[in-house]
Amino acid sequence: MSVAFRRDSDEEHKEPRFELPLPAGPNLVTRKGLAQIASQVAHLEAQVAGGGDEAAVTVAKRELRYWRTRLATAQVAPPAPAGQAGFGSRVRFRLNGAARIIDIVGGDEADPANGRLAFTAPLAKALIGGEAGEVLDFGDKADAIEIVAIEVIPE
Repeated sequence: MSVAFRRDSDEEHKEPRFELPLPAGPNLVTRKGLAQIASQVAHLEAQVAGGGDEAAVTVAKRELRYWRTRLATAQVAPPAPAGQAGFGSRVRFRLNGAARIIDIVGGDEADPANGRLAFTAPLAKALIGGEAGEVLDFGDKADAIEIVAIEVIPE
């Protein structure tokens, strides 16, 4: 039989599985975010230890490498200066007249659908450093944001 028709395994024909990409920059987190990362690591470690389907364990190991790295590099961010929007702040504001509330958090704990924005998001960047009563530009529009109140995110 010709070598061209012989295949030792299917593994040689699969696409390579690259590591999950790590976001650039510092891995800033809130205390709650640090606990969420530690919980994710514990969950994945249990999943890997439990064995089972080989493909699922392989995926869990890949995710576990990502989350262990995120846990090892996590830095609990210092609180924002009093009265200023910053990392760990809950900001109440009006955007183009509509009232909104967001929490400024780390990338791994961000959940935009629930009002938790990463500190690297454009809206969060626009708010950081602002104070209550201040009017800010956003999205090439002057005076688009009016900050109503700023508080620390409740634990």
